[in-house]
Amino acid sequence: MKKLFIPLFLLILINCDKSGNQQEIKSDLVEIISEDKSMDMNAPPPPPQEIPVNAMVSTKAVNTEPKSSPSQSNNVIVKKVIKNGNLDIQVDDIKKAHQQVNEIVKSNNAYIQTERFTNTDIDEKQFFTIRVPHKNFDALINSFSNGIGSILSKNIASDDITEEYTDVSIKLANKKIYLEKYRDMLRSAKTTKDMLEIQENIRELEDEIDVAEGRLRFIDDRVNYSTLNLMLYKEKVRSSATSKIGFGNRFGDSFTEGWNSFVAFFLGIISLWPFFLLIPIVILIWKKWRNRKKKE
Repeated sequence: MKKLFIPLFLLILINCDKSGNQQEIKSDLVEIISEDKSMDMNAPPPPPQEIPVNAMVSTKAVNTEPKSSPSQSNNVIVKKVIKNGNLDIQVDDIKKAHQQVNEIVKSNNAYIQTERFTNTDIDEKQFFTIRVPHKNFDALINSFSNGIGSILSKNIASDDITEEYTDVSIKLANKKIYLEKYRDMLRSAKTTKDMLEIQENIRELEDEIDVAEGRLRFIDDRVNYSTLNLMLYKEKVRSSATSKIGFGNRFGDSFTEGWNSFVAFFLGIISLWPFFLLIPIVILIWKKWRNRKKKE
């Protein structure tokens, strides 16, 4: 019995040690967990993550970009530029060049405003005033410069009239405001004198508004359609027959001019007749003075 009791006692001791160790381990784990929690609570916050430079730039671009309001978009000033040009081209055949001009004008959505032709013994000239949309002006000039003939002269000018256009527009808007105020005053006018004065002011404002609107329409037309003054020039080759005829005409003209010069000289002398009457008197006085000197 003693032999059986001793092993059982040993087993009970071992089990007690294990349970005690497990309880100690559990208590230790609880303390560690609580310490970890306290450490987490007292620990400083983690550093912020670095933001890429591209992301920062894009964010700034989005945040700092000004939002355009309808009033700001309406206050944008549109440039008003008038472009004009003068182009003189020497050609071999006026008729052929005229056809080329019509084709170029048509292809650039332009139109011929005026056209004039002169023909002399020396040369032939064809004049055009062409109106072309502003965006096609340079293309029109390049088309005329290539293939029609030799350029004698070329002059292109641009006139910026944005300031004038803006000034006229602002004054026009103010005048329309005053016009509405005068019309309101006319409705509430009580005496005939006041009505007549207000009507006179309204008439003057309406005239000024018509003038301003006409000026704006003129500027818009000149801006939207540029003007090109084109001249086609052809020098004539003189033949022997033409030269003889030309010499005869020049000889007759010279003879006529000489006769006219002689007649003018003769008439000029006649116009001096009062001075001719003084000549005998001067001679008579001179002779008397000379005879008196001889007697002395």
